[in-house]
Amino acid sequence: MNQDELKALVGQAALQYVVPGQIVGVGTGSTVNKFIDALATVKDQIKGAVSSSEASTARLKALGIPVFDSNEVAELSVYIDGADEINAQGHMVKGGGAALTREKIVAAQSKMFVCIADESKLVDVLGAFPLPVEVIPMSSTRIMAQFEALGGDAQVRMKDGKALVTDNGQHIIDVKGLKITDPVAFEAQVSQWPGVVTVGVFAYQKAQVCLLGTAEGVKTLTF
Repeated sequence: MNQDELKALVGQAALQYVVPGQIVGVGTGSTVNKFIDALATVKDQIKGAVSSSEASTARLKALGIPVFDSNEVAELSVYIDGADEINAQGHMVKGGGAALTREKIVAAQSKMFVCIADESKLVDVLGAFPLPVEVIPMSSTRIMAQFEALGGDAQVRMKDGKALVTDNGQHIIDVKGLKITDPVAFEAQVSQWPGVVTVGVFAYQKAQVCLLGTAEGVKTLTF
C-alpha cells in the first residue's frame, strides 16, 4: 500500500474510538482528512465535532457534520489527530499543518488522544522533522536566536513570499537540527519563553493510543 492508502486505513480504524451520541475532537492534516471522510459514514451516530482548524471545520461542515465551538463543550471523550513524529512513549511533534495551538487546546479537553499515522512517523528520538513553534511575530528574531543557542537552525515559515499567518494571526518558526531526548522538559522549557504561543512538542498532551498504518495492516500502540 502507498502512503495515501495507509492514511485511509488508519482513518477508518479510528472509528472504533468514536463514542456514539457524543462530540468528537478532530485534528488537522492529510491523515485526519481520511478520518473525517470515514466519520461522515457514521455522522448520524454522533452529536458532532470540535475542530482544531478552519480547514478541518470546512471539511466537516461540507460533509454534514455539525461543528461546535470548544467553549461549548466541557470535555471530549476522544481527540483523533495525526502527528509529524511520534516516539515509543506517545510523545509527538506536531504542527506541520500550522494548527498546533488549536490542536493542543482540543487535546487538553479530551480524555483520550488517539494518534493516527503511517509507520514512517514512528521515531526513536523526536527532532528530525523540523519543530514547529507558533510565536507572536514581534518575538520571532529573539526566539530564533534562543533555538540557535540550543543547536537548532530556525526559520520563519513562509507562504507566497511572506510569513505564513496561522488561524490565530501568528507566525510559525520551524527549527531543524534538534534532538529532543526529554520531550516533557523541553516542552516545559520552551513554553516559558516570552512570545512563544505554542511549541509543537506534545508531551503533556501525549497520545494514549497510536494507530500505525503498516504494510501488514494497522498496528495499535498503547502508551
